[in-house]
Amino acid sequence: MKNYSVFDVLGPVMIGPSSSHTAGAARLGKVARGVVGEDFKKVEFYLHGSFAETYKGHGTDRALAAGILGMETDDERLRTAIQLAESKGIELKYIPTDLGDEHPNTVKMVFYMNDGSTKTITGSSIGGGNMVITNIDGEKIDKDSELNK
Repeated sequence: MKNYSVFDVLGPVMIGPSSSHTAGAARLGKVARGVVGEDFKKVEFYLHGSFAETYKGHGTDRALAAGILGMETDDERLRTAIQLAESKGIELKYIPTDLGDEHPNTVKMVFYMNDGSTKTITGSSIGGGNMVITNIDGEKIDKDSELNK
């Protein structure tokens, strides 16, 4: 059984409105950027379940954009992250989809790299601003991986 701290109960310091849909999504994007690097020109976000249904209203689109730009969950620029990405020449596409039996707050991110290759990262926001990466380029990632700590 996991031991919870007071910080798990209070939630993360963040730009809202939702710890799952905003903070967790920003963290997913930031970890994905750490895996693929910064040399990409386009990202497609395949949004599943609750992410697909509420991504505009809950700011998931802005949060994912902020994350791939390397922003923290409390960065004031999160609100304008889509425009910031576009001003840097990064094309963003948000595609509601059904990813099957994945967690309801799951996103598959396909990065189009400047060298012509693609890199795919899938992860889920699991509540309270926490997230897990579940797949990198077709390889399942253990939930206890260092990447998810």
